[in-house]
Amino acid sequence: QVQLVESGGGLVQAGGSLRLSCAASGSIFRISAVGWYRQAPGKQRELVAAITSGGSTNYADSVKGRFTISRDNAKNTVYLQINDLAPEDTGVYYCASGFPNSRWPRPEEYRYWGQGTQVTVSS
Repeated sequence: QVQLVESGGGLVQAGGSLRLSCAASGSIFRISAVGWYRQAPGKQRELVAAITSGGSTNYADSVKGRFTISRDNAKNTVYLQINDLAPEDTGVYYCASGFPNSRWPRPEEYRYWGQGTQVTVSS
């Protein structure tokens, strides 16, 4: 069993930065793939960044160059560094973990989900 807790969200001005954290319980997290999803108001949840157990990363085209996903297995934590925030980055950010079959997993490929952290970007 894995429990995920996101933190680090908040209200920021456009152009600012945030670092989101996804802290996990359970040693299996260290061998799990992790994804960060974003759900904007009225929109479907979308994957913005993913990292494999070995540290390989992948990003949505809309966030490449601004978002960086990383993991610290000693702390059982995955991070999402978000730079140059824009109003369209507003939404609830969720982390998810599991053993997906693809490099760009669908939500159903992840087994465990956190409760989300709100990011609001003002223009």
